[in-house]
Amino acid sequence: MDGVTSEDWIDNARMIVDSARAIVPADGALDRIRATRFKEPGFDRAVMAEAGELGLFLMRVPEEDGGLGLGMREVCELARVLGGGLLPEPVLPAMMAASLLGPDLPEESMTGALVLTLAWQDATGDLGWQGGAADGRLSGRKVAVPGAEGAHLFAVTTSQGVALLPRDTVTITSANTLDGGKSSAITFDARADLIPCDHIQAVLQDASLAQSAYLLGLSERALDITLDYLRIRTQFDRPIGSFQALQHRATGMKISLELSRAAIFATARRFDTGADAMARARGAARCKLRAAELAMLVSREAVQMHGAMGITDEADIGLFIRKAMTEANVFGTPRALRAQLAQILDQ
Repeated sequence: MDGVTSEDWIDNARMIVDSARAIVPADGALDRIRATRFKEPGFDRAVMAEAGELGLFLMRVPEEDGGLGLGMREVCELARVLGGGLLPEPVLPAMMAASLLGPDLPEESMTGALVLTLAWQDATGDLGWQGGAADGRLSGRKVAVPGAEGAHLFAVTTSQGVALLPRDTVTITSANTLDGGKSSAITFDARADLIPCDHIQAVLQDASLAQSAYLLGLSERALDITLDYLRIRTQFDRPIGSFQALQHRATGMKISLELSRAAIFATARRFDTGADAMARARGAARCKLRAAELAMLVSREAVQMHGAMGITDEADIGLFIRKAMTEANVFGTPRALRAQLAQILDQ
């Protein structure tokens, strides 16, 4: 992506966003999102198939491996759209899993016919790889696996590479999350071929940055809904948005949002133009911390500005608040990210 001009990536991003409208309604309708809540498997496999047909899973796969070879700026634009639509499908995890697998990506996963997801987070470091790449057994446990209940294949990261495990080789345990989705863990002890991969850490940093952009899109939409409410809700025969105290708070949210947007896309550009390992680690952690704090700030303010109805199930803003609370800690809690940044800056 080093030779991609600003005009090129803007055109690419525009096309990606237009494509994403096939799975995220342009009018912001949330009917489908409401219909998938608290139901198995937590998302719609048909939507994953449509995303595959659009080529979204191949965005980060190099062109020489049959992918689109797009950069993180395009991915972040897509993630913003997905976040604004509260998309529950594991499109971004599937994209990152495809990036790890490259030429070893099964064709059925390229098209979304088989749902592929990424299993990267160890519970207590109890993952082990025994034997060689051809006859070894992979045993361990991964937690916070997105879309596990509806996945057919799991790209499981290890210290030596990636293993592709079919659904019938793993045991899935799940619990409902606040937003109506699933938090799943998988356990496994199965023979598996290990696919060598030397860029796992880079892909996880890409995934963290994409998660930041998802939270950015969620926050943008939540703020828009809140500002619309301030314009129509009246008190003392005046729109409450005319009250100076609420204007100041809304301005604070807008400033935080713009700073987060600038940080995320500046970091994406650095990723695309060859940032070194230290810059990548620092940028991913900073953006994720900013985006999580932004999402929680907008959520807190939205509840207060809407009053008690803001947290009700009937109000659309309530869906965004619940999603923010569920997604904010993915790829690290604020405390963990601050500790990570402190460690990086000490080096």
